[in-house]
Amino acid sequence: MALTNNQAVLSWIDEMAKMTQPDQIVWIDGSQEQIDALRAEACSTGELEKLNQELLPDCYLHRTAVNDVARVEDRTFICCEKKENAGPTNNWMDPKEMHEKLNKLYTGAMKGRTMYVIPYSMGVVGSPFAKYGIELTDSIYVVLNMCIMTRVGANVAALLDETFVKGLHAKAGIDPENRYIVQFPEENTIMSVNSGYGGNVLLGKKCFALRIASYLGHKQGWMAEHMLILGLENPQGEVRYLAAAFPSACGKTNLAMLIPPEHYRKSGWKVWCVGDDIAWLRIGPDGRLWAMNPEYGSSALPPAPTRSPTPTPWPPPGRAPSSPTWPTIWTTTPFGGRAWTRILPRTLWTGRATPGTARPPRRRALTPTAASPLPPRTAPASPPSSRIPRACP
Repeated sequence: MALTNNQAVLSWIDEMAKMTQPDQIVWIDGSQEQIDALRAEACSTGELEKLNQELLPDCYLHRTAVNDVARVEDRTFICCEKKENAGPTNNWMDPKEMHEKLNKLYTGAMKGRTMYVIPYSMGVVGSPFAKYGIELTDSIYVVLNMCIMTRVGANVAALLDETFVKGLHAKAGIDPENRYIVQFPEENTIMSVNSGYGGNVLLGKKCFALRIASYLGHKQGWMAEHMLILGLENPQGEVRYLAAAFPSACGKTNLAMLIPPEHYRKSGWKVWCVGDDIAWLRIGPDGRLWAMNPEYGSSALPPAPTRSPTPTPWPPPGRAPSSPTWPTIWTTTPFGGRAWTRILPRTLWTGRATPGTARPPRRRALTPTAASPLPPRTAPASPPSSRIPRACP
């Protein structure tokens, strides 16, 4: 049953369903009962693998296809009327030409599958700064991760209006030659096809929170930036917030989730993560720059564990992370745990077993882009409940 009576929303869903031709349509209400049922279904079909629940309670493994393990910048497009508006570093194609290309790929792409309708919010639901969207997908993996990474549910559906961001994702045949991740900023639309990898298919993250939001911010007088937000409190109780920009895969999340060394903690220093990846920035009525984290959870690439005494929010292999998590393209051990640099007989991220040996396998056990979505307020560096503001100065 639809969670909204908004005709603009329902008409668009009907149009996309006629094109993709799913067997059924299911609305996602964000309830734990529905999430549990979808998780059980995914385990029964092999889309997810349940890990050792004693070592890793409420944690599951998902493997993407071997040709689908990273964001594909060369297949990512900004399609707007004027090429110069796409920016100097983005790929551009005329919107009409791209729609014609995509419509052929989407036609019948969901035959035999279920279309899931995910109403989600970027930002605190009801906040004047929140933005709302719908993602249509044929992937349970996407549904479960969107429920971690964004705020999903009937309360979001009730707030949808004609300005909602439209998102369509179809796994299709996971064909890399026909893989496209496309933003139509002037249409408030995102379309992704032939991928099952997180960064290409969780449309609330880079696609909405950075690319579409950059266009919205340009029109509305704010900015969407690839920045962490870190909270700091000194022993005197003075609080400051830091926003910092870093490129991908350089340790931004590890800085955002910094845990002070023990002697600083004992001295009264506190650090917490407000956001590890994206910041929406605007000038407040007081003239100061304010930042908010539009995301709900985190999706990060954990570092290989070392003997370094530097604290880290990532637990060592074999110790349970804050649950639930959905490790993507990880290595698994014979005990149903996960590992990345341990020298143990194990199963590669591709699903192939490696022989028991004292040496590391020749093949990489973990891809460089293996990610674990984490729910909010579960990592040790998460803020206490009193430190979760809607925006930070």
